[in-house]
Amino acid sequence: MRLSQSIRSLFGVFGFVLALGLVAPASAQAPVNPTASSVREEQLLNALKPGSAAEIGGRISIPDQKASTLIRPAGREWREFHQGTMHLVGAVAVLGMLALLVIFYATRGRIAISTGRSNQTITRFGAFDRFVHWTTAGCFIVLALTGLNITFGKALLIPIFGEATFAAMTQLGKYAHNYLAFPFMIGLALMFLIWVKDNIPSKLDIDWFMQGGGLIGKGHPKAKRFNAGQKMVFWSVILGGAALSLSGWYLLFPYTAGGVLNLQFWNIVHGVVGMVLIGAMLAHAYIGSIGMEGAFDAMGSGEVDLNWAKEHHALWVEDEMKKGVMPAAARLQAAE
Repeated sequence: MRLSQSIRSLFGVFGFVLALGLVAPASAQAPVNPTASSVREEQLLNALKPGSAAEIGGRISIPDQKASTLIRPAGREWREFHQGTMHLVGAVAVLGMLALLVIFYATRGRIAISTGRSNQTITRFGAFDRFVHWTTAGCFIVLALTGLNITFGKALLIPIFGEATFAAMTQLGKYAHNYLAFPFMIGLALMFLIWVKDNIPSKLDIDWFMQGGGLIGKGHPKAKRFNAGQKMVFWSVILGGAALSLSGWYLLFPYTAGGVLNLQFWNIVHGVVGMVLIGAMLAHAYIGSIGMEGAFDAMGSGEVDLNWAKEHHALWVEDEMKKGVMPAAARLQAAE
């Protein structure tokens, strides 16, 4: 009796287990492959190819989906440009221009006033013109030096000053670079407003270039208030400064750039244009100081020697005389 009950219980348990085994597969979920969504080796290799626009991302639980990006090939290319090609661009623009100026000075020498000084002066720039020029120039010098520090500082200054001093200098330079950008932009706008009317290209500019601008040979082609070379400097400053201002604005306020890739683009524009403009300003500073006798007076005191003005801006002197503007010595004699 007990044996038969035990056998019936055993068969009951066996039937229950058998029924459970038949029902379970129908209700069970599909098996999960833990590596199904993982990054495959081929996908990584394709993303790492030059020029690839693919991105490798992961899964995140925070709202900002941009944080899921693990690999962005464009960022790697930007880093290679910034740490490699940018150094070459800067070296060619800055050191190349310095080398050319040294060669030019050694072969041409200082451009002298051929007839000598007349001891009479004529007003070239007023106080406001000079204020705008020196304010913008002063800001640009600081911006240029701090920008060069960002590009070359690690390689050139750390061995000299050490890492701690370099870090402190760079931090101060960053503040100066950021804040002086605004008076620089204001200065550019003022320069455009007060000088654009005298910097419109004309046929005289072609003749000026054809005669070497007085830099080659001993002749001085006629020019109005600004010659073709000065017009080139003006438009280089205005257009280059505009590109620096726009790109610099995005770097100061990166959330306005429209994404990381756009920010990298504007960073490259800022660096390349900055280096080229530094090279151009080195040439401008050379001509306005040791390269040409009497040139610095224009932005120094604002009064230039009459013979210098006649040699380099003969048509402008004629226009000034027609307006009744007299040399300083002549005004003094008339007053007596």
